[in-house]
Amino acid sequence: MFHQEIVDILLQVATNWWWLILPLILWFPAAFFYLWWLSWEVWYPKYKWVVLEIKPPKEILKPFRAMEDIYSGLWGVIDTPNWREKWCEGEVELGGGLWFSFEVVSLGGNIHFYLRIKEEFRDTAESVIYAQYPDAEITEVEDYAKNVPQDLPNKDWNLYAEDYQFSKEDPYPIKTYSKFFEERPEVAKEEKRIDPMDALLEGLSKVTPDEQLWLQIGCIPLLDRLMPKRWITRGKEIRDELAKRPKAKKPKPMIEEAVDVLLVGPSTEKEVKDPFASAVEFRLTPGEKDTLAAIENKISKHGYSCWIRMVHIFKADKPHLRGRQYTMRSYFQQFMTESLNSINYLGVTRTRIHYVFPKRRLFMRKRRQFRNYIKRVPPYYPKMTGEPSSFLKLELLGESKGPGLGKGTMVLNIEELATIFHFPTKIIVPGVPYVEAKKAGPPQDLPTE
Repeated sequence: MFHQEIVDILLQVATNWWWLILPLILWFPAAFFYLWWLSWEVWYPKYKWVVLEIKPPKEILKPFRAMEDIYSGLWGVIDTPNWREKWCEGEVELGGGLWFSFEVVSLGGNIHFYLRIKEEFRDTAESVIYAQYPDAEITEVEDYAKNVPQDLPNKDWNLYAEDYQFSKEDPYPIKTYSKFFEERPEVAKEEKRIDPMDALLEGLSKVTPDEQLWLQIGCIPLLDRLMPKRWITRGKEIRDELAKRPKAKKPKPMIEEAVDVLLVGPSTEKEVKDPFASAVEFRLTPGEKDTLAAIENKISKHGYSCWIRMVHIFKADKPHLRGRQYTMRSYFQQFMTESLNSINYLGVTRTRIHYVFPKRRLFMRKRRQFRNYIKRVPPYYPKMTGEPSSFLKLELLGESKGPGLGKGTMVLNIEELATIFHFPTKIIVPGVPYVEAKKAGPPQDLPTE
């Protein structure tokens, strides 16, 4: 009887106040779809994107840090939208509408380096690249992703695609370029540089004319306050946990403290210091010290919210060409450190499905991955970072997880990005176009008459 009375009361409330309750329930999905439409159907098509091909010189003597300065220069044009620009004009909040992608592709064995960016930022991008690599050559080209059939997969062409993700939290860094240096004490101020890019270029050079292999690294300049889970704040928490620092006690509010004084009297407790607190640093193992230093180094530099995607396109009647994803996985394993972080494939988005209408769902996932590559958007588009929204999670249920259990994007600082994507120090692989000599302009004092 009592339960029936509660049900009757709830029904009466719902009947009388549905006009207030229903809008509150529908607010979140309505806001989601409104921003989706405004951002991607109204704001996004207004801008023109350009694809720039970058031909590096045959040999680069500059240190890897030069590429780090390029990412630092591009990060500086970040501009976050205000409330009106976001909700009335549709400007994407994360990155303020600026994102770009560095891409290295093999078109039948011919390897190319590309930068895809908004046209309004083209001059800035060229300036920062020429400042570090004055012998490079940058030209605008047609988007190579539009030179293949746009209805992939089809009866003639098939594809495999996968995204990549960290195995640990974002504040843990990967192994960066400084670890690839081999010092040569017998030669003053010289070092033998081990370029990790050589392994990737070697794999790309083996691509046959009946296939193409694309690698895309999307980058959005990142401010810590715009992240749902702030990576710098979390990095400091992990640092303090590793350093075994006691958590700072929050001071009581003034009113609560005054009440305690009136009721109990002034506190007579004296702060007792731990005599071993100052010796915590000496109890850390060498590995813990290295991890702590690596985390502090990562959060001290500019960061990007990044996604990494690989697409392999091959003739449908030649299934033996499959397996190029292992070229990428092997490349990323070079940056793995057991105590820090590693880059693995993201199981819930790769084009591999075994259960619940597998053929149809596999076809739709391939189409979606191909679309995401062409649009240069993160795995959980239209979200620019983080896990998929509740409206997008249904399709992901029941998938093979694999080692990559991340959230679709990862935070890479400029040092990590310079390690993953940079121009080869010396081109030794066939199929990579390069600049033999810088084209010099006419002398300034040349007579005009």
